[in-house]
Amino acid sequence: MADLFENPMGLDGFEFVEFAAPEAGVLEPVFDALGFEAVARHLSFTQASEELHLTQPAVSMQIKQLEQAVGVPLFELVGKRVFLTEAGQEMQRYCRSIQQLLSEAEQVFEEMKGLARGHLSITVASTANYFVPRLWATFRMRHPSVSVSLDVTNRAGLIRALAGNETDLVIMGLPPEDMDLVAQSFMPNPLVVIAPPTHPLCKRRGIPLQRLRSETFLVREQGSGTRSLMERVFAEKGLDPATPIEMSSTEAIKQGVEAGLGLALLSVHTLDMELALKRLVVLKVQGFPVLRDWYIVHRAGKRLSAVAQAFKDFVLTETQGIVHVPKV
Repeated sequence: MADLFENPMGLDGFEFVEFAAPEAGVLEPVFDALGFEAVARHLSFTQASEELHLTQPAVSMQIKQLEQAVGVPLFELVGKRVFLTEAGQEMQRYCRSIQQLLSEAEQVFEEMKGLARGHLSITVASTANYFVPRLWATFRMRHPSVSVSLDVTNRAGLIRALAGNETDLVIMGLPPEDMDLVAQSFMPNPLVVIAPPTHPLCKRRGIPLQRLRSETFLVREQGSGTRSLMERVFAEKGLDPATPIEMSSTEAIKQGVEAGLGLALLSVHTLDMELALKRLVVLKVQGFPVLRDWYIVHRAGKRLSAVAQAFKDFVLTETQGIVHVPKV
């Protein structure tokens, strides 16, 4: 019996599938669009070809054919850098819409199969990554065939993911008010000022916020939710804090505070071990802790897959029985 996938004409992969299509020329534009989407996302022909497991000339040919089909250039090369033209930006938006429709179709098929299998895409605030793995581990024990993609980013990245509808669910602090979202709180998120145990303010109570204006604060990059909150708290009191030291991660901030580089404003969810070991101390500052909540968020009108809906329900009903909130 002949192999169903034998290739007697020796065609390459794309040629073989195109040749085997019911009608000539039907699938070729699809492959051209795949090449375009990868190049547009990476702004690199080299990275796109590696992702697609194609040669760079093959990807370049796909782009050339797509440009011929639409009649306008989609990319421009300035020096060694690749940029999207205005038409290319439009094409990228259409590609994303098509990908979203395909994703929704996949969700429908997964729902038909129930929770026996499925995939979940979650985007979480970097601070939430201190407890989200515990939630996922518990959920996956009940649904072992479900897979997950977990993206950890700052607030700016969370808002981009929501705006682009790039993820199933987002776990974040205060959701943006200027977007049409479904946001439900599921756990308290107290934020506190921390210091090393040797700091002279450690034994004081009722510390006025004004007393901290001369202190150096260790902060995350611009776009971080905790940094924005700290700046807002000082601004509401008409205070301008000293020039902060910017660090790339919460772990780096905690280590910097422990070393005596300055103070920091952090969620208590990031401090469980350090407070238990007395490596850091929560300062008794007036108006603190700042009480916020954690939210699970998605775009309004978004069709959640069976897996996404099950995980959302799990987070809303069971988080506080799984995640310990340190006392402050």
